[in-house]
Amino acid sequence: MGNIKTVKAEILAIGDELLYGQIIDTNSHWISQELDKIGVKVVQRTTVGDNREAILAAFKAAEQRADIILMTGGLGPTNDDLTKPLLAEYFDCEIKLVPEALEAVRTFFEKRGRELTDLNKFQAHLPTKCTYVPNEVGTAPGMWFEENGSVWMSMPGVPHEMKKLMEDFVLPKVKEIFPLPIIYHKVIKTVGIGESWLADLLKDWEKNLPEHVKLAYLPSLGQVKLRLTAFGDELESLQNDVENQIELVMPIIGKYVFGYNKETLEEAIGRMLKQAGKNVAFAESCSGGYISHLITTIPGSSEYFQGGLIPYHNHFKNKLLGVDEATLAEKGAVSEETVIQMAENVKGMFESDFGLASSGIAGPGGGWAEKPVGTVWIACASERGTITKRLQLTQDRMLNIQLTAVAVLNMLRLVISGKTE
Repeated sequence: MGNIKTVKAEILAIGDELLYGQIIDTNSHWISQELDKIGVKVVQRTTVGDNREAILAAFKAAEQRADIILMTGGLGPTNDDLTKPLLAEYFDCEIKLVPEALEAVRTFFEKRGRELTDLNKFQAHLPTKCTYVPNEVGTAPGMWFEENGSVWMSMPGVPHEMKKLMEDFVLPKVKEIFPLPIIYHKVIKTVGIGESWLADLLKDWEKNLPEHVKLAYLPSLGQVKLRLTAFGDELESLQNDVENQIELVMPIIGKYVFGYNKETLEEAIGRMLKQAGKNVAFAESCSGGYISHLITTIPGSSEYFQGGLIPYHNHFKNKLLGVDEATLAEKGAVSEETVIQMAENVKGMFESDFGLASSGIAGPGGGWAEKPVGTVWIACASERGTITKRLQLTQDRMLNIQLTAVAVLNMLRLVISGKTE
């Protein structure tokens, strides 16, 4: 990567409302993504309340860690808004009226037919060591400092105001000041294998990755994302390096890979069904329609989704879906025999190529020794026959519903692609 130094950033989100959970800090997430795109490494994200000592301590710690410190919040005109006076204190300077800032605030209020109060005029008073950065969509200006070997930017906490300042001023300014590397990410999406098993499969491949390509494991609900990140000076070269590594790893984990980057499992299923010219129907008991919901969140799903049933009560498993009364009485709703009939019958009822079924004990009650909470049977019926699987999930009801959906969709993925054993 040549001699380009890693440029480090810290994001400080200021305000009691963030600590109390009254507002979700979406700002820091967005800023992190934008910095990543230009090759700046975020080393810390800190949330601090409206407290003098805490804010000053956060400033000091950030300065030791980062080349760029980006702050949001605490810029209002009231006494609990401490960012501006504390920046003046930290950089040992006065706060003075900036005529240009006052004119901008006055214009902002005039355009909206509102009176400019003395409190609002205070928005135009800024630390003398900062560069005034106009806020075209709000009243609190941005403040840019270049002090103590770091650059600092203070922005309002209102998301659309912060984003405009970032896009119009901060990002271009950072690119102008710092020589930045190019960072390229590609995410491999896997399902049906746990993180530790995946890591075991990949240990030799991971050991032989080029020095400028890093691997991160990002587990989520029933899935594991593998993020490959390449650092360098030339984008096309980095893309080629990452693609070469994916080519090497696919023979090892190809069975578990359903897509890349932001593609969801339900999007991948839709893509595969369309490519195969096939369609699907679901009979959902314990998943309560959640799988059908996921499938229908995808635009164009009417091309491949025939419909579904939620025969939650055993009476309707028999009455509507045609599951044998004797099967329900002898084997129970949560059984391999029941889900086989559910899958095969829903396939016939909706004239679909694939019929899938779920039946289980979602919890938190209802389990017993033979079938504890979290026991789920799933099945997929196709022209090649019917396959089944027993899952033993958790004690948490919603988690069991979501994990069942992932398992059913993964079963369908394997059947469509012919990867079932």
